[in-house]
Amino acid sequence: MTRTCSRFRVALLSLPVLFIAFAPNGHCADSLDWPNWRGPHQNGHSDDTGLIDSFDPDGGPGSNVLWKSETAAGISTPIVMDGRLFTIVRDQPGTPKDAEKVIALDAATGELLWENVYNVFLSDLPAERVGWSNVCGDPATQRVFVLGACCFFQCMDAKSGQTVWSRSLSEEFGMLSTYGGRTNTPVVFENLVIISGVTTGWDESARPAHRFFAFDTSDGKLVWTNSTRPLPEDTTYSTPVIKVINGQQVMVAGSGDGDVYAFQPRTGKILWHEALSRRGINTTVSVDDFGSVYATHGEENPQGTAMGAVVRIDTATNDATAPSSERWRSEEIAAGKSSPLLIGDRLYVVEDSSRMHMLDIATGETIGKPLKLGTAMRGSLLYADGKIYSASSQGIIQILRPTADGVEPIFKVRLPRGHDVGGSPIASHGKLYLPTTGGLFCLATDAASPSPNATTLVNSPTNSAPSEAAVSHNPDVAQLQIVPAESMIQPGQKIALTVHAFNSLGQRLPVDLDQVTFTASVGTIDGQSFTAPMTDQHIAGTLTATLGDTEGAARVRIIPSLPWSFDFANGEVPITWIGARYRHEARSEIKEPVIVKISTIPKGTRSQTWFGPTDLHDYTITADVKAQPGTSKLPDMGVIAQRYTLDLMGESQQLQIRTWAAQLRMAQSVPMNWNAGVWYRLKFQASTENGKAVLRGKVWQRDEPEPTDWTITATDEAANLNGSPGLFGNATNAEIFIDNVSVQSNP
Repeated sequence: MTRTCSRFRVALLSLPVLFIAFAPNGHCADSLDWPNWRGPHQNGHSDDTGLIDSFDPDGGPGSNVLWKSETAAGISTPIVMDGRLFTIVRDQPGTPKDAEKVIALDAATGELLWENVYNVFLSDLPAERVGWSNVCGDPATQRVFVLGACCFFQCMDAKSGQTVWSRSLSEEFGMLSTYGGRTNTPVVFENLVIISGVTTGWDESARPAHRFFAFDTSDGKLVWTNSTRPLPEDTTYSTPVIKVINGQQVMVAGSGDGDVYAFQPRTGKILWHEALSRRGINTTVSVDDFGSVYATHGEENPQGTAMGAVVRIDTATNDATAPSSERWRSEEIAAGKSSPLLIGDRLYVVEDSSRMHMLDIATGETIGKPLKLGTAMRGSLLYADGKIYSASSQGIIQILRPTADGVEPIFKVRLPRGHDVGGSPIASHGKLYLPTTGGLFCLATDAASPSPNATTLVNSPTNSAPSEAAVSHNPDVAQLQIVPAESMIQPGQKIALTVHAFNSLGQRLPVDLDQVTFTASVGTIDGQSFTAPMTDQHIAGTLTATLGDTEGAARVRIIPSLPWSFDFANGEVPITWIGARYRHEARSEIKEPVIVKISTIPKGTRSQTWFGPTDLHDYTITADVKAQPGTSKLPDMGVIAQRYTLDLMGESQQLQIRTWAAQLRMAQSVPMNWNAGVWYRLKFQASTENGKAVLRGKVWQRDEPEPTDWTITATDEAANLNGSPGLFGNATNAEIFIDNVSVQSNP
């Protein structure tokens, strides 16, 4: 295992495993498990029967409260897989070790099995939104996947809780971790785990865009990445749905640019997109067996001034590559948080204000009168055992039964104070699980038992379910894919390349590697092995595979070992820096080449930049910084080391060391008077000493001798043990000039 900031604790129990069937690959699959956010069918439906019709949240005999876990209290929606319940919660809130963790409980008893704790670092996310994402399970590999609050993406062993592999999506790809806390939920398809977010990468991907990343579930290699339109209005948390549409596997998701997109899940190829909103989409779509997509939003529509809409998008019935089309749009239904629920020919939609509408899917017309479910709604509806389960944000729980002209209320209760609901109820093995900020309820009758059809395989085909077209119908190679799609390696290092071939429907084809030609813009390729060139510079290149008229490409960054030095003499912002080229520009400052963090870009004046590998540790970064001369308001200027920031703060006139900006669980500050138009040198050293992170910083005017003593020192008991060097800046008030950046190992 690589050095990480996770703190792992486990207590294994013997778990009974009931109603298990074996999938063709030999791994267990259970139709009554709930392995991902929207359940086994990705639509909020459960095959469970015998679920509760009522309960008493105060507990006691006959209350139908089987157990309640305060350890699992939070805003995340849990999943259940192979007898275990998994969710994301906050760890040790309000202490110097405040963090996020994934926990596993015995799904039958609520007993804690293990917890995997990891720090929140370099994030603007407030502590109240820790656990915004949801765990995703993979029954085939018995692994779970989670995107942490600071875009720390991990694969964990479901039985032990140990981290198998991890990727820091902020440091490696520039994924944003904003104050809004919108953190996406992963989905698993075959051997891929797919996650998305708004990112600011390197070179041509430096402009912000909502990007999708597909990683190999076994080792975390990046298989493909693709983006929607650049400069989206919002970050987003619309979880993709994958379903066969018109003979091909299609992944449908809302984007930060306000459109609904359809991708091939194996290749990342965009098939179509339809405008839904002027801002980002946060709800997950519903897809019926005929390929129609039902989407909602709560913002302005592409035309007019109406807020919110429910839209049906149809795809071509015979041509899988034909564009989509909007069938109908019902406006002024502002459903921007709760995802739509499709039951037969009815679509149930809950507005943010918690009014539930029932729509005819053929026409979009509302059936019956809207029903008020509470005062606000963040979670989504559950359909199980012929009933709809609803939980409003303030803890009003309702159980409803669909009727021909609406719904029939069965039960309603208000949870005790302190039991707000940010997640969604789920069902598994005769039990209803309800996540709240006061604890996670397991609700079941004494006589609850799994459904008789519990041996049905997860996602097994039915007579009505659409099936993928036979590969033999489309045998020609139309797409090539090089894996890994992106790499960051050292000079002289070799990496193995894998080439995959696909037809136009994104189906895997055999490939004759003897017929594939490789080229590289840097380094050399021998067979299927790429060797990076020997260099002391930070450079990047493209690797290309060609088969006939079809090409596939991958990108590579070559980063030498420490020490590094950047003086910008070539008049460029370094191509390999993450999140830099869009937000910075090269200039000449009185015949001195510098880079400048500009103040004119939208939504990017406060940002971070990273230089290299995330496994670096115990190093010192130095940079010269200057605030734009003549400004009346000063910016914030800083450097990053080992996932800590040393920030020269303008308006507050102080020097601060921190790791989690919104929470300041570990922060140390000292007064520091400084002025615009003056070059200052920042020096920041991070080291690990006796298991703690020791952070030392100093600042002085560049034309003066370096002070002997450190200006500020901080210690973090919950240490970040590694991380990429980088820069921090908030240029909202004024531009920031940067020069002479260096990174070297500590003496």
